[in-house]
Amino acid sequence: MNTPHAIATGASTLSPVIHLIDDDAAVRDSLALLIGTVGLRVQTWADPLAFMNGFDRQGIGAIVLDVRMPGISGLTVLDTLVAQGVDQPVILLTGHGTVEMCRRAFKSGAAEFLEKPVDDEALLEALQQAVRQHVKSRERHQADRHARDRYAQLSEREREVLGLIVAGLTNKEIGRALDLSPRTVETHRANLFAKLEAESLAQLIRSYAALVDGAAP
Repeated sequence: MNTPHAIATGASTLSPVIHLIDDDAAVRDSLALLIGTVGLRVQTWADPLAFMNGFDRQGIGAIVLDVRMPGISGLTVLDTLVAQGVDQPVILLTGHGTVEMCRRAFKSGAAEFLEKPVDDEALLEALQQAVRQHVKSRERHQADRHARDRYAQLSEREREVLGLIVAGLTNKEIGRALDLSPRTVETHRANLFAKLEAESLAQLIRSYAALVDGAAP
């Protein structure tokens, strides 16, 4: 089993990592050097099973995967990663591509499908775009989790008030709907802004309208 190694690029340990899986040592070395030229760290793997058992699923980055390898195909690896909920984008490489193979790759969730010998610029562009998309996806999911955590801290009454605010009701209308005094509505409103870390009504509505709709029974 080939031990994965990292190519130093001056990036921190928190920077994106490109996992490169190919059973051909020459291909691994040349592509790793190429990818390193744009400041991306690379971890290479000769064995796809070792990769699936050993790579960091929580890390940021992308996966470059050869289609034809002994023992298990790259398409099978892709299917397994998708089934396991791995969110790193996968770029498939093949020296013997067909239309059907390309169709299956994209249907299975591949971010890109490139033929060998790989065009340097095409691979680097695909990788950089994949990493950018992965970073944005992780940031969006983190923000969603944070929003759900904050929403979970609200009392049942505060959730009712929030739902009516998002629906566009005024304080007086909310008071009548919930049989609350104007002062009580104002108190709930202030608590909502504080707990949900909203600086404006527009921000509160924009950030939580979908969340409230999804949480409603």
